[in-house]
Amino acid sequence: MGMGGVDNGAISDMNRRQCLKKLSLAGGCYYFSSPVAWPQSKRTEESGDYYPRYVNTASRAGLTAKTVVAGDESKDFLLSTTGGGICVFDYDNDGWLDIFVVNGWGLRDFPKGEEPTCHLYRNNRNGSFTDMTEKAGLARKGWGQGVCVGDYDNDGNLDLFVTYYGHNALFHNNGNGTFTDVTQECGLYASEPRWGSGAAFVDYNRDGHLDLFVCNYCRYEAGLFLYDLTPFLKSPVMMGIPGLGGGRNILYRNNGNGTFTDVSEAAGILEPLPGYSFTPLIADFDNDGWPDIYVANDSTPGFYFRNNRNGTFSEAGLLSGVAFDANGRSMAGMGVDAADYDSDGRLDIVRSNFSSEPPLLYHNEGEGFFNDRTFESGLGDAMPRVKWGIAFFDFANDGNPDILIVSGPIYPPGVNAARVTNDDAGKYLFRNDGEGRFRDISERAGPGIVEPHCGRGLGLGDIFHTGQLDSVINNINEAPTLLRNEKPSPNSWLLVRLIGTQTNRAAIGSRVTLACGGHRQVQEVRSGGSFCSQSDLRLHFGLGRARQADRLEVRWLSGGQEIIERVAANRLVTIQEGKGIISQDTF
Repeated sequence: MGMGGVDNGAISDMNRRQCLKKLSLAGGCYYFSSPVAWPQSKRTEESGDYYPRYVNTASRAGLTAKTVVAGDESKDFLLSTTGGGICVFDYDNDGWLDIFVVNGWGLRDFPKGEEPTCHLYRNNRNGSFTDMTEKAGLARKGWGQGVCVGDYDNDGNLDLFVTYYGHNALFHNNGNGTFTDVTQECGLYASEPRWGSGAAFVDYNRDGHLDLFVCNYCRYEAGLFLYDLTPFLKSPVMMGIPGLGGGRNILYRNNGNGTFTDVSEAAGILEPLPGYSFTPLIADFDNDGWPDIYVANDSTPGFYFRNNRNGTFSEAGLLSGVAFDANGRSMAGMGVDAADYDSDGRLDIVRSNFSSEPPLLYHNEGEGFFNDRTFESGLGDAMPRVKWGIAFFDFANDGNPDILIVSGPIYPPGVNAARVTNDDAGKYLFRNDGEGRFRDISERAGPGIVEPHCGRGLGLGDIFHTGQLDSVINNINEAPTLLRNEKPSPNSWLLVRLIGTQTNRAAIGSRVTLACGGHRQVQEVRSGGSFCSQSDLRLHFGLGRARQADRLEVRWLSGGQEIIERVAANRLVTIQEGKGIISQDTF
């Protein structure tokens, strides 16, 4: 399909270099079915001595509802220590990001009318939010855990999937500001209660309909086991998580008619032994055009399901180098994210872990193989705290993905006389130097970074239309944290929204490769991630001092590709499959 006044027949008669030259002169957008070579990557301009200043603006923004986890007065239970996902998405299609906060529950009764529910906050476009939970039909009660979004019926509205300790829920977005619980009619209601954790929409068979991958943590009954240090109780939790019995993860295939079918066994998801899974990470790690699945497991080897491109997966965590650390040890995996942190065209993995364990950085060596570069990269210093939400993001807009990590103690404040201190809480902010190393700049990044909270889930997006990525964090027994950078970087940026046609409408699984001044960046549209959370589906790129991106290559999950030349900086660009840029908005 040719566009921009370039004839397809002419393209077939030119070599690749001549073709690209003509496309560049035309200044248009072009659709290809085969890959295009990129120039060798190099660094963008350095961010110099720039340090951000993050402040917590949640209170004045109206994010005031607490995430409730109520335990026993004198002891705690394993269920009281987990949960707390958060979601950043545009539920009403007004171009501004809204926030969905997963709430908890407790081991006691609540007064009528005071039962905890999840909360949906609508962005008022002026720095504040309004709680729309009741009006939106999302005031469901229950012990929530995680959340992800996707347009499962391709109607242009993002739907919510929320995991619970008990029964998960799929909320269909009606397109009028309300949601309907369609769990049972969609075939997602399980007859037996489970301990759901993280989840992600994924079109694993590339048929244009979003499927669903759901993690389960421990056996359901293990949630009420005592998490107590008193020796005579002999709590099974204190003998280690593997003694509790792991959960089985689930892959639901979208039937294309509004229903799902459990294909976990047929697809090979049940091949490994039960794990203690928290968060799935969906990405094309071997660059074959098909989404793979990595799963962060607690205290047991990580799972890596390689897509066989025939509707099945093969678990290859050990072979690929992402099951253990460099010393062959299992760690307590919590959250996980992916980015091409060294600009080599391959997506790498970063994973948060328990206290006394560093976050793991798996460098993608190609062909689906990884190498642990945690200590070589400088991330090995982030060990003392329990680490949960984690994400790559470019706070300096210099084209090099940095890392934000949320921490928080196991015991939430108010449970078992626990208190949150600077020693066991706060955030880690690591700056990417563009040469494969990260430096901890937490103490110089503003009061919002060092502020102690019992954090769990983390979601990111340009909430205030400033060209900077903001962060929201779900805190246990507290209101959320909303981190806004009051000292924005002077560098340029580009925000890219993809709309699929042959690909699923939300374009989940599609990839954008951006070239700017010889520097290359790779990102994919992704559902789920961090710790049981969801970030904005739009892709944010830092451009350094450049005033335009030299070139964008969109690789749609359906297999097609589009090239777009010379895209001006500091704007939101919307690209529709087969049509190229359909809108540009400046903030």
